[in-house]
Amino acid sequence: MARVALLDDYQGVALRMADWKSLPAGTDVVAFSDHLADEGALATRLADFDIVMAMRERTAFTRSLLERLPMLRLLITAGMRNASIDMKAAAERGVLVCGTAGLPYPTAELAWGLLGLMRRIPSEDRATREGRWQVSLGLGLNGKTLGVLGLGTLGSRVAKVGRAFEMEVLAWSQNLTRARAEEVGATLVAKDELLARSDIVSIHLVLSERTRGLLGARELGLMKRSAYLVNTSRGPIVDEAALIDALRNGIIAGAGLDVFDPEPLPADHPFRSLPNIVVTPHLGYVTEETYRVFYGHALEDVQAFLRGAPVRVLSA
Repeated sequence: MARVALLDDYQGVALRMADWKSLPAGTDVVAFSDHLADEGALATRLADFDIVMAMRERTAFTRSLLERLPMLRLLITAGMRNASIDMKAAAERGVLVCGTAGLPYPTAELAWGLLGLMRRIPSEDRATREGRWQVSLGLGLNGKTLGVLGLGTLGSRVAKVGRAFEMEVLAWSQNLTRARAEEVGATLVAKDELLARSDIVSIHLVLSERTRGLLGARELGLMKRSAYLVNTSRGPIVDEAALIDALRNGIIAGAGLDVFDPEPLPADHPFRSLPNIVVTPHLGYVTEETYRVFYGHALEDVQAFLRGAPVRVLSA
């Protein structure tokens, strides 16, 4: 009998996002809604599961954890890339890693939602509920300059929306060409120029050794004091201490943040109390439509594996 663990099911929806009952009789599927950060506790929980699904990078599968899971045969990640899985260690231990498709638009949509900060939507909502009326003065987008760091699938969507708002759009990434930028109505500029000219800087880069800490104190200091930073990519791309300092001391006007390091965000973290930011708990991909793709494909991965013909296999 196969045992399947669905991890980090924060909303408690995993079991209704796919037809798990279609698996062979006797297959045991268990969804866990809590997040275990302690490796020992996690290893104990997963000790007798031979199939595990990781929801994006919420739980890291390090070499040391994989070595403590002798029963594990199939590890599924939501999405086709997961920097939190030690692929080499998995291969060495004979653990097959498979992925799922995803959707290209939810994170780009959330990036614009976070810019509700400019119209003071969170604070005005709170004030209205408390009986106050029109307590702040917001800012519009028309005529402002949007800087997009990373012009891949998500960044391109954000850039196109910026153009629809009649914004000037600047773009930069390490390998971006002028022709590619022009395809989505953006102008390729140097990174420092983008930071200095933009009223909004939105990050859409993959976390790597090249991008970790890409925006530190020097880079944030180049931004306008009236500018806003939006990060729906990965927390470590921005130096956290430098960002907290910039927000506290008015080096930038504010930030919309969906990603952090670590996650979940600790209860006493400054991001929970700073007044000039909007924070969401890594919701970029968290939509019903995305989950149906993630869990639907994960079910297909399990079915194919049990038939001996695995699909969507990831390599180290």
